[in-house]
Amino acid sequence: MILNARSRIDPASIEKILLIRLRRIGDVVMTTPSVRALRERFPDAEIAYLVEEPYRELVEQNPDLDEVIVFPRRLPVAEFRRRLKPIRDKRYDLLIDFHGGPRALWVSIFSRARIKIGHRLKYKHVFYHITLPRTLDTGPVHSVENHFSLARAAGVEMGEIPAVWMPPASPEEGARIESLFRQNDWGERRIIVLHIGAGNRFRDWGLDNLRCLISKLRNVPETVTILIGGPEDSVRAQALLPAPETSVFSCVGRLNLREVREIISRAAVFLGPDSGPMHIAATTDTPIVAYFGPTLPAHFAPWRAEAMRLEKPFACRPCRQRKCTFKDFRCLLTISPEEVFKAVLHTARLPASFNTPTRS
Repeated sequence: MILNARSRIDPASIEKILLIRLRRIGDVVMTTPSVRALRERFPDAEIAYLVEEPYRELVEQNPDLDEVIVFPRRLPVAEFRRRLKPIRDKRYDLLIDFHGGPRALWVSIFSRARIKIGHRLKYKHVFYHITLPRTLDTGPVHSVENHFSLARAAGVEMGEIPAVWMPPASPEEGARIESLFRQNDWGERRIIVLHIGAGNRFRDWGLDNLRCLISKLRNVPETVTILIGGPEDSVRAQALLPAPETSVFSCVGRLNLREVREIISRAAVFLGPDSGPMHIAATTDTPIVAYFGPTLPAHFAPWRAEAMRLEKPFACRPCRQRKCTFKDFRCLLTISPEEVFKAVLHTARLPASFNTPTRS
């Protein structure tokens, strides 16, 4: 059975839905507008979401989901097949593959779902009943809109695409962050959250740029800059902050994803590269300063968020992020610490008295 994107799906016939987006932070967050819309379209359906560890924290407690199915990142073939059996036995009425990767494809193939929707990808489209192109000749399409097109193919008729969403911190997590603020006497200070990680070298602004920016931020009165990142960024954090100080504090490797959101939600501004924490910031009311290298804001800008986007107009952008034409990633590295610093002062709406020359 091959359908097309204009096929009408009877909502009354859809009782069980499986959504697949295995990873990563930003990609999972950017599916949540589709989740909201699907719940409105199928209010009585049972909706499950398949995701990998540790990204379950992004969708657990989502009121629009009935179940979160979690797979480990790596599984032996026999164990993978064992975990597929409950999905196969469920016989979902509708499956939407937001991911498009090989693992998601295998889940889709063996799911026995009655209607499968996915992107029109080479060699893969034949396994889905409805497929849509991931890219358009008319120009860039934001990732949220790309995901939402699959929801529309399922019959969603919502006009304006909803905001992105992420569960707030639990009471225990909130108390932990509150204790951190109280212990460090941050109550009366403006918080600047700086993501020092990158995820890959094409998003890495560089240690020198970060060091220069932090030296400027530490001179802004009545603020504290909180560094965030994963455990893999711990060595970088130590290089940037070799000794404790009161104006810069490292939470690198110490927070789960919901706690990261809680810290950001209390901040005057979030800043960092196009990355997962930037999309977490978009689920809060905190303004954002984001710098883009090989990727385009048209594809990955913070969705419906107050944001200042910094980028350089190199003709080679966007690229496949595998090999740099110039071999030095200058599209990102030439965004100067001074540009980012000025954007922070403006976006955080710091008093004019803060906007003074600083030592770099």
